Amino acid sequence: MTTANEIADKIAAENSLTKAQAKAIVDGVFKAIADAAASGAETSIAGFGKFKVKDAPAREGRNPSTGATIAIAASRKLTFAPAKAIKDALNG
Repeated sequence: MTTANEIADKIAAENSLTKAQAKAIVDGVFKAIADAAASGAETSIAGFGKFKVKDAPAREGRNPSTGATIAIAASRKLTFAPAKAIKDALNG
């Protein structure tokens, strides 16, 4: 697993930045993606992928402990679709 701090450390080392500067950049990128998602917008990063908001409709589910039917409310989900270059890198 890679954390935001590890990403910031790598960016700092590769770009002659302090860790605090790199952490601010990483946090800014994640905040921009989250803000776009909150407004329902798609974020597309060329060569990396797209973050999209999808609506999940309300549905019925089961409580695994009791087996009772429960109502699961509609919700919005953030999905990620990797770019072809990322898919190719993962699959050799």
